[in-house]
Amino acid sequence: MRSLRFDGWIAGIGTTSGARVVLGHWTRSPWGPFSDVMVEEADGRRLLLAPTGETADFVAGTYVFDEVRVVPVEVRVADHRHWTVTAAPLHLRFRTGRRNLSGLALRAVPDRLAARPGWIALWDRPARLLLGARTHGSARSGRHQWYGARDLHPVTSATVTYKGESLGALAPVEPPVRFGTGSTPRPPCLVRITTTVAVEQDRSTTGAAS
Repeated sequence: MRSLRFDGWIAGIGTTSGARVVLGHWTRSPWGPFSDVMVEEADGRRLLLAPTGETADFVAGTYVFDEVRVVPVEVRVADHRHWTVTAAPLHLRFRTGRRNLSGLALRAVPDRLAARPGWIALWDRPARLLLGARTHGSARSGRHQWYGARDLHPVTSATVTYKGESLGALAPVEPPVRFGTGSTPRPPCLVRITTTVAVEQDRSTTGAAS
C-alpha cells in the first residue's frame, strides 16, 4: 500500500431542488493543484467533473459515479470568502461566513496531529453523530481514506445552475451524498482538509507522489 496526500478544501452544498454538490479544491496533490466537482442529482444520478484524465481516473477509482466527464474546472476565490466555480455544465457561486465553534475547535488542533490516521479514526463516531459525516472509511479498489479536517466555515449563501437552470436555494446536504463511504456535513460548509488515501501500488499511482 502507498499513501497519497491531498491538501485543500472541500465544500458541500445542498439545494432546495434536491441536488447536492461537492467541490474538492486541492492546492497540493500528487498531480499538482486541481479542482473537481461531484454532483448528485435529485434522482440519485452521480456525476464527476474533473480537469484531466489522470485526476478523473483516480477520483472515479476511489468513489462511485454514474458518469465521468473530463472538463475544465475553474475556481476563483476573492477575499477568502467569495468562491466562483465553473465546470460545464455546472456553475456555482457561494459565500462563506466566519468560522463557528466547530471551526474554532478544528483550528486548535496542530496540523500534524490533525492529519494522523489514529487521531482521525478517534473522531469518526462523534463526527457521524454531530455532523453526519465520517472521518475515514474504505473506498473502491481496496483503498482506504482518512479525512483530517483542520478548519470549517459555514456557507451562508449559494447559487447553483446546472445545464443552464437554477437548482434552487441553499439547503442542507440531505440526503447524504452517495459517492463513497463518507459524506459532507449536513450544514453547507467549507472545510480545510488533508485527505490521505491508501492505495495499492499500480500503474495509476506509481510515480505520482514522492
